[in-house]
Amino acid sequence: MSLKHVAVIGECMVELQRKGELIKQSFGGDTLNTALYLSRLTHQYGVETSYVTGLGTDSFSRDMLDAWQQEHINTEFVFQSEDKNPGLYLIETDNTGERTFHYWRNDAAARYWLDNIDTQALIEKLSRFEMIYLSGISLAILPDQARETLFGVLRACKVQGSKIVFDNNYRPRLWQNADIAAMHYQTMLSLTDIALLTFDDEIMLYGEHSVDDCIARTQQCGVSEIVIKRGADDCLVITADNCQSVAATKVDNVVDTTAAGDSFSAGYLATRLTGGNTEQAAKNAHLLAGTVIQHQGAIIPATAMPVLFNSN
Repeated sequence: MSLKHVAVIGECMVELQRKGELIKQSFGGDTLNTALYLSRLTHQYGVETSYVTGLGTDSFSRDMLDAWQQEHINTEFVFQSEDKNPGLYLIETDNTGERTFHYWRNDAAARYWLDNIDTQALIEKLSRFEMIYLSGISLAILPDQARETLFGVLRACKVQGSKIVFDNNYRPRLWQNADIAAMHYQTMLSLTDIALLTFDDEIMLYGEHSVDDCIARTQQCGVSEIVIKRGADDCLVITADNCQSVAATKVDNVVDTTAAGDSFSAGYLATRLTGGNTEQAAKNAHLLAGTVIQHQGAIIPATAMPVLFNSN
């Protein structure tokens, strides 16, 4: 069995959850959620998932590295800084269950991972990967020059055969304004082979518009495989010669929707990486996301993972 390699680019932060006087500490991040689920689903099938980010040398960073390695995530591309630490966010939950997020990430190590590396050496290594995945948050946290450097790295890897995957994950507070975000999204989509788009995020970014408008805009950028995520509704999978509507898994007991989109992306890409077609990929994506939202928190126990592939 030949080994396949996937790189996931992004940020993981220290997470604090406050309920009354109690504070629980863990770790969280959209791309890290995807990387972890992707590793769980595909490691036994010869796919190695690498996480690409910046961390410090502090105890939180060491704990993150240990936890990722236990999930069979390769940490070779975690660039550690002596003078930066991970970002931090706090979740407050009121009596009705409504959550409020507070972030401290402006000087996080993940913003600066591209500053002091050999870009050509990075291209040489990443261009050997079958797939490179990142999200809108991966772009948003970077300073302008680092973002342009990343675009250059992705462009070079795409030319050499890597498949580029982009999940839109649009967070308005991370961008100066929607017009600037849209400009960078257009650049990113011009490099993208598979686009995983949450339609609610597309509306936040571009304003009210139809699904057909979203598809047309994305295809004009040259994206050959488009997945439109619509929560509990059917997702749409659009390729050059086909448009499929795939029903979501019915869930009667929704506990926490955290990481629903991140796990959906992992289920979809895991299926594509292991030879499944787009319809199978969408069904598996719905199944994993539907399982995740029946548990508290972003990461469910490994024992609760659904079986997506026949081991034979």
